[in-house]
Amino acid sequence: MNKTIRLIIQAGLWLVIGNIIWLNQDADVEILKENLVVLIFQILLISALIYFAAPKLLFKKKHLLFAVFSILLIGVSVWFLTNTFGMPLEEVQPKIRPEMRPHRAPEMRPPPLEMKKPPTQYLLYSLILSITYVLALSVEVYSYLKQKEKETINALNINLQNELKLLKSQINPHFLFNALNNIYTLAGIDSGKTQKSIIHLSDMLRYVLYECDQETVPLKKEIEYIENYLKLFALKSSKTYPISIKLNITNHAATIAPMLLIPFIENALKHSNIDDINNAFIKITIKANEKTLDFEVENSKPQKVIIKDKVGGIGLENVKKRLAILYPKKHQLAVSNNETIFKVKLHLQLA
Repeated sequence: MNKTIRLIIQAGLWLVIGNIIWLNQDADVEILKENLVVLIFQILLISALIYFAAPKLLFKKKHLLFAVFSILLIGVSVWFLTNTFGMPLEEVQPKIRPEMRPHRAPEMRPPPLEMKKPPTQYLLYSLILSITYVLALSVEVYSYLKQKEKETINALNINLQNELKLLKSQINPHFLFNALNNIYTLAGIDSGKTQKSIIHLSDMLRYVLYECDQETVPLKKEIEYIENYLKLFALKSSKTYPISIKLNITNHAATIAPMLLIPFIENALKHSNIDDINNAFIKITIKANEKTLDFEVENSKPQKVIIKDKVGGIGLENVKKRLAILYPKKHQLAVSNNETIFKVKLHLQLA
């Protein structure tokens, strides 16, 4: 709501209030004129606040100048109203004609009552204009805070989008680096498997390049990516790796943030020493329905830490950041780590 609209709404409000007061005073023409003059000063007061005092002084933290300006503005307005349009006090005091007084015997007359003086017009105008100014100030402060909140949210959204792009840029090159390493290793062993691995890689790249730019992707696509990744990994050797994957998906149309699950699997493949097929294992379980997804990865740990490469993966910290951004208060991540087993459990609220 811009400044002009706020001014019009407040002016209309005071016009309605003035008309109600006028109608309750027998629709006197003189009172109507006085109310219109007061309304004009109210509009001028609100305009000065909206277009100058609030944006130039208050919201730029010039609080002392704002206070002095506000007091002077209200004081000058009240003085001008009282001395230019005000009625003398004796004219507004009620008068009782002698013939209207009841006749009583001198001994029966009660002592004269002191009549309460009506408030002076200076006090009355001060009250009206002060209330007008305070209400207008409340509207301006509220509008300013809402605007700042909106700007903060927009800036936060921009920062979140930039951070998500950065996190995704860390994921995709790492995936490509691992896949090419696997194909390079396989090329000198089996040309037929090399061709299959290239097909798997092309499907995965198609997913990464053309579908992962969206905020969410169908869960079915994400699972196909994971399966292709595992097939590509398995092709680098003639051994059957002890990797099991169990799927229980009741709603394949459910959506999820892209490339969210694969880092956990990469981590398991890297640190489980899966090449030792007699002592290593990886177990993957994915359950999903219309509202939730449960993902679990469990892998063995070798007795000695094995460093596969110098570059290293994106790590779990990356995934934790993405989860905090994409699923705030809608996820639970539990990591258990002992001497022989590393286990990750992730629960997501999809809807």
